[in-house]
Amino acid sequence: MANNALQQKEQRTDLAHPETTRGVYFTPRVDILETAEELLLYADLPGVKPEDVDVQFENGELTMHGRCNPRQEEVNYLYCEYGVGDFYRTFNIAEGINPDKISAELKNGVLTVHLPKAEAVKPKKIAIKSK
Repeated sequence: MANNALQQKEQRTDLAHPETTRGVYFTPRVDILETAEELLLYADLPGVKPEDVDVQFENGELTMHGRCNPRQEEVNYLYCEYGVGDFYRTFNIAEGINPDKISAELKNGVLTVHLPKAEAVKPKKIAIKSK
């Protein structure tokens, strides 16, 4: 029975295959915090230039992709830990984000993504009346 299941999987040709890229994908370290007004995402992208970063929000999913190009060509390092290649990370974001007001900036190797909350999910201050 196991062989039959294996054969069925091999015969399927209608499955979508994700495009693969040669090289290494790095997973950037990320901090996420919530304020009353927005979610803030901080991602470490050392060596990535603003023009080499792509941030997209679609169907509740935030995707970050960046490219870190080599700093020097044809160098024989004595020791090397600094990653060069593609950075990639994706997050499922809960409903309640206003996609039209999402913004991002890259400064000193840190990508900051602002995910403003929709008015409907922001906390409301209730005034207390005195008689």
